[in-house]
Amino acid sequence: MEDINELVSMCEMEMGDKIEKFKRELTSLRTGRANPQLLDNIYVEYYGAKVPLKQIAAVSIPEPRTLEVRPWDKGAVDAIETELKKADLGTNPTKHGDVIRINLPPMNEDQRKKMVKMVAKMAEDSRVAIRNERRDTLEKIKKAQKTGEISEDDYKRQENNVQKITDNFVKNVDAIAQEKEKELLTV
Repeated sequence: MEDINELVSMCEMEMGDKIEKFKRELTSLRTGRANPQLLDNIYVEYYGAKVPLKQIAAVSIPEPRTLEVRPWDKGAVDAIETELKKADLGTNPTKHGDVIRINLPPMNEDQRKKMVKMVAKMAEDSRVAIRNERRDTLEKIKKAQKTGEISEDDYKRQENNVQKITDNFVKNVDAIAQEKEKELLTV
């Protein structure tokens, strides 16, 4: 019985990880305001290795729609600028000496609607990942019931428990997605 409770706890932790991944993915979406996390997925070729931008430069927000990238090594400025131009930020970065500035234009209605659709797709992917976790856990519990490790009653109880946990996490994904959509549609 102890392993079954542990199995349910592991399932809950995995579902929590899926929520955290969803939140991280949402931070990389552009909402019309400058956000340093827009650059989290940018990797720069630095001394023969691809490294995350945030490891070789400081990113700040001097103005509401401007990101400023200050490399710690002045020799990395050109490589960073090249990668920023490759990234689809909807604008061109400009270099001012050792600093790269990215001015984000205001989003139009079509861009906002496109972003809302992306949020909906990301939310659905997260819900599917959570349900897959539920399915895997229920299969393991069913196997334990078939081998006689737990009784039919315990199986039903754990099945209900896993379903409640799943429902809570799915509601959480829905709430996060709704909040992000509201943020995107606010002009």
